[in-house]
Formats: sequence, structure tokens, C-alpha cells
Amino acid sequence: MSVAVFLLPPLLLYGAAVLLPIVQSLVLSFFSWDGITDMEFVGLSNYRYLLTGDSTFWTTFTNQLGYVVICLVLQLGGGLLVASLLRSLTRGREVVKVLYLLPAVISTIAIAFLFQRVYSMEPVGLLNELLRAVGLGGLERPWLSDTSTVLAAVSAPEGWRFIGLYTVILYAALLTVPREIEEAARLDGANAWQIFTRIRFPYIRPVWLTTTIMATTYALRGFDIPYLLTNGGPGQSSELVTTHMYKTAFTSTDFGYASAMSVFIVVECLVAVGLILLVLRRKAV
Repeated sequence: MSVAVFLLPPLLLYGAAVLLPIVQSLVLSFFSWDGITDMEFVGLSNYRYLLTGDSTFWTTFTNQLGYVVICLVLQLGGGLLVASLLRSLTRGREVVKVLYLLPAVISTIAIAFLFQRVYSMEPVGLLNELLRAVGLGGLERPWLSDTSTVLAAVSAPEGWRFIGLYTVILYAALLTVPREIEEAARLDGANAWQIFTRIRFPYIRPVWLTTTIMATTYALRGFDIPYLLTNGGPGQSSELVTTHMYKTAFTSTDFGYASAMSVFIVVECLVAVGLILLVLRRKAV
């Protein structure tokens, strides 16, 4: 009984803040509503249009997959690399961790404005200036206006933003790997790569699974930085499912169809979690 008393407040808060909006979106997805007039029940029409009639949606879905891949490579790949390097440091470790964590606590708007300056063509931004400095001036371009680079350009800030968070999580996991096992492997002739792949990574696999789920679901719900940097442009080159949903709801005032897209995002996250669990747990066997 005492346990239930402590669990009830957070469960009620979670239900009101998370579960209730999901249920409301699910119900609203079966209606056509502009936010003012009476709601009209349309059944599965919103979902039918989502899957078969809205070509923009599938463009945004493809963009979202590219966005997720770039974020995962930067956040998980970069986080694991930095965490491994941190473990080998003997001095200045805490300073490095703080520096990597700083982007996670900076406001989203500040990060968006920062990367607008980094990608700027006129005046010349940091990225184009660096390309000039190393003799690659021919690669200069308006990164946020070029359809071939804009998706990567809006994904990179999101990946950079949370590298520090996953670095600290993975670093804490790496610290739990017994050094005695690693020393024994070195004595047996194992090199650094073998120690990492056969000792360290298998040991931290549960934490890697959790961080992969966190990073994937967050990227699938990514919205703020791409919206602030390009608003989905040029054209639909950087439009994501989330930004398309936002515009459908608050620009086109089609709340029923926007709710159907929000339900799709929830299902998308659940499917992604299921696939991650299936793949990573199967490899662990």
C-alpha cells in the first residue's frame, strides 16, 4: 500500500501529460475539424489520405529517415568514440565532459541562430571559411539553401547537440567494465580493437540498447531545429513528418489530419523500438 501511495502521483502526472494527449489525438484523427466549426466524423479517411493520397507525406517520411540516420551516427557513433577516448585520459577528464555536455543545456533557438551563422554564405560563415582555409574553397555553398545539402545541414546541429549526453552515459557504462578482464586479454595477445569488440562493447550492450532507443525515438520526433533553420525548405528538401504535421494543424487548420500524422509518429516510434530490440538482442545471443 505504501508503494502505491508513492507511485500514484507520478503515474497520474504521466497519464495526464503523455497518455491523455495521445488518446485525444487518436480520437481526433477520426474526425475532420478546423478548430472552430463542429467536428465531422470521417472514419479512416484521414489515414487513407495519409497513406495513399498525400505525396508530401512520403517525401517528409523519407527525409525523416535520413535525419534519423545522421543523428544516430553523430550521437551514438560520436558519443561512443569520445567516451572511449575519455576512458584513456588521465587528466582534464571532467573539463572535457562539461564541454561536451554544454550544447545539451543551450536553448534550441540559440543553437539554431549559431548554425545559421556557421552555414552562412554572405557574410561568410565558419564552415565556408574553414573550407577556404584548407584550400577547399570550391566546396563553398549556401548549405541551408542547397537542396543537396540542406537535410544534412539541419540534422548536424541536432546530432551535435546531444553528443555530450550520450557520451556521459556510455562513458559511465565503460567505467563498469572490469579492467582485470582487459588486462588478461592483453596478456593473451588481444589488440585494442579485439578488446573493444569482444569485451567492452558486449559488456555495455544493455546501455547501448537503451541509448539507441532514446536517440532513435527522439530523432523521429525531431522538430525544433529543422523548423527554425529552414521551415522545411527549400521546397520540401528538409521537411520532416513533424514539421509537416505542425503546418497542417496550425497553417492549414486541419487538426484531424494532423492528428492522424501524430498517431503515425507514435506508431513509428513503437515499430522502431521493436526493431531495435529485435536486432540488438538477436546479435547478443
